[in-house]
Amino acid sequence: MEKRQSPQFREMGLVVLMLLCLTTTVPTSVSIQQGGGAEELVSSQPRKWQDRVIEVKGGPESVVWIVQLSDLHFSVHHPERALDFKKIVGPALKMINPSLVLITGDLTDGKSKDLLTMKQNEDEWIEYQNVMEDVARRSGLDKSIFYDLRGNHDNFGVPVIGGSFDFFSNYSINGQFGRKGNVNSVTLETGDRKHVFVGLDSTMSTGLRGPTNLFGHPTDQLLSQIDSQLSQWDSQKGKSITKISFGHFPLSFSAFSESQKSLRDVFLKHSVSAYLCGHLHTRFGKNLKRHHQSDEKSLSSHRFFQLNMHQEPSENTKNCLFQAPPLKEFWEWEMGDWRKSRAMRIVAVDRGHVSYLDIDFKSGTKKTIVLPTFPLDSRFMLTSSLHQMYGCQHMVPFSFETIRCLVFSVSPITSVVARIYDTRPGSPLMIMETTMTKFVRDISRGDIYAAAWNYKAFEDPSPDRFWLQIEVIDVMGRSTLSELRPFSVNGLSAKISWTWKEFFVMGCQWAALYYPIFWSAVFLMLCILLIPKFVLMFSKKQYSYKNFISEKGLINCIAWVLLDLCRVHVVWFGFLGYLIYLVSCPWLIGQVFTDGGGNRGYMTYMGWLVKIFNSREKHDYIGSPDIMVVVLPHFFFVVIPSILVAGALAAERGIYKEHFLSLSGKKEDDDSSQKNKRSGTYDNHRHRRSKFDFVERWIRKVLLAACLVICWKHFTNCKALTKAYEMNPLLHFPVYSLAIPMLLACTVYKTRSIQ
Repeated sequence: MEKRQSPQFREMGLVVLMLLCLTTTVPTSVSIQQGGGAEELVSSQPRKWQDRVIEVKGGPESVVWIVQLSDLHFSVHHPERALDFKKIVGPALKMINPSLVLITGDLTDGKSKDLLTMKQNEDEWIEYQNVMEDVARRSGLDKSIFYDLRGNHDNFGVPVIGGSFDFFSNYSINGQFGRKGNVNSVTLETGDRKHVFVGLDSTMSTGLRGPTNLFGHPTDQLLSQIDSQLSQWDSQKGKSITKISFGHFPLSFSAFSESQKSLRDVFLKHSVSAYLCGHLHTRFGKNLKRHHQSDEKSLSSHRFFQLNMHQEPSENTKNCLFQAPPLKEFWEWEMGDWRKSRAMRIVAVDRGHVSYLDIDFKSGTKKTIVLPTFPLDSRFMLTSSLHQMYGCQHMVPFSFETIRCLVFSVSPITSVVARIYDTRPGSPLMIMETTMTKFVRDISRGDIYAAAWNYKAFEDPSPDRFWLQIEVIDVMGRSTLSELRPFSVNGLSAKISWTWKEFFVMGCQWAALYYPIFWSAVFLMLCILLIPKFVLMFSKKQYSYKNFISEKGLINCIAWVLLDLCRVHVVWFGFLGYLIYLVSCPWLIGQVFTDGGGNRGYMTYMGWLVKIFNSREKHDYIGSPDIMVVVLPHFFFVVIPSILVAGALAAERGIYKEHFLSLSGKKEDDDSSQKNKRSGTYDNHRHRRSKFDFVERWIRKVLLAACLVICWKHFTNCKALTKAYEMNPLLHFPVYSLAIPMLLACTVYKTRSIQ
């Protein structure tokens, strides 16, 4: 992670989320404890939500499940998002009856119709509040079990948390219940296990408008609060603990704190089972998952990137003691968005085994949903812990003895059948089929089905040899199949390779990579400009088109092109001065908050320098590394291509000169006294020059087209920034907006012909 300068964030109070699981159709008994005493929930009164425990009663005792939604992006320009949410989510939650509903950020869109202006819109927040009221009513769930997080869209242009433009605090469910801290947690307690859910808000304390509001910014205080909440039950004996954290930003889009600590460090310390997040949607791929594992040998490389979804396991010594500490690992599961994908996720914890199911509602509502809870999907399980558990045979729990699944349906179920397939013959061959029976309790929160099996018969060194599928048939005769998925009872991991887009957004630690990439780009441009200049000044060897023709080679070609650029002095000094300006001066002066009143900020490559509302103090460069979405595209798609095209134009002029001289028949020792002959030669030369200018100089035409493309890209960026930060290009960023077009125009003029 780069050393970034960040603002001093104001102190944030430690709060914890209390949740209650109630339903009108399925009776559920829930006891809520605080400080050891039971108390009744009064959801209409805001109160302190600290050290809350929800005692989940009723069957099945062995499993709890929650629902996650993310990236709703309710928008005044896209009313169908809220309408579909109201129509689909309420009935779905009534059928699923979760103990907790998590909405992990980007509740509203905050964008104009052309997507260029990004700031808060109160109408969208009013719509969100009304829709959530309706969903809670339709689902029959108590609204207190809903937990919504602030995303970067919910923070666009918010100068002060709790201020007049902080609509999240007024219209969100958390805000209505007084859960205003940046860390909220709740513990779901069953007969033999505690399930700790810790949510975190790592958005900027001073929210910038987009697009330079893209990353999570955890502070040291936030990390300390998360650490405290995850460890709240560690000192107590008797009950096993499963820990899950949830937030908006993936770790690849989360910065380091001021002391260079990260969320990953905290999650590994506590061996959380999973970190649930959103933010990236599905346009980058469906496998936005990442396995993290503590490995001292690879810490330096994982600081910047991870090549594969599954981190290579560390060589841990097997420890089969009953009190052996858990291995440090966790899964990061990014989920799809509601905005376009209409996605919902169910996460189940069955005797400590965590599994999930992503549901696509684009095709409409679901009559039956099937979530296998054991055996676990070998692609997305905590492999190291399970592998050690299985290797120490006395540690294998009785949970291995049955195949289990959760079934949610609007109709009574008549049949549930589990089938296991063997893929070693080449095509899947069914080797086991068994009927599953339902656990029956007087008070039930949902239906879990199980079937006994001999798990030892499915030991295999291949983690994807055996595959499980469950078929459910309801009273209407409708058949529902679960996803066919691999499993490994001995804890081996089935590998999945990222696509390049998935690696780009999940495998790269962009906060750590920004400054290395930035300074590498600056160094590259300085080398392009300065090294040829020194060669031209001090080297006796001449690099030119003639030299390249006689001694072909990549080095000679590059040297010839860049040296010709140095000979166009106005252009060369212009690019050098522009580069110095970009490193040392503000790029833009823009309106960074929702409020349109004159409080502008200055953008540099280190971030925005803005003045806090109602304060004389200034932040030091907030919005780093978020600023990379402006800086790096400008370098790599505008400045560097402009330098290279300018050099190519200068080199093309040299080619033209050589061809022109050869066509004209001009020689240094021509007899200047032969005026008549020279007059005829001049007419012929002018004819051939005209032909060469308009027909033969095809390289120049290509380069001129490249200049137009670069200028188009640059003006497109300038237009977007003008709208985003309410700027006048001539007043608020004249050097940034005009320098490149002027330098390219100057290059075209200087290389237009032979004088």
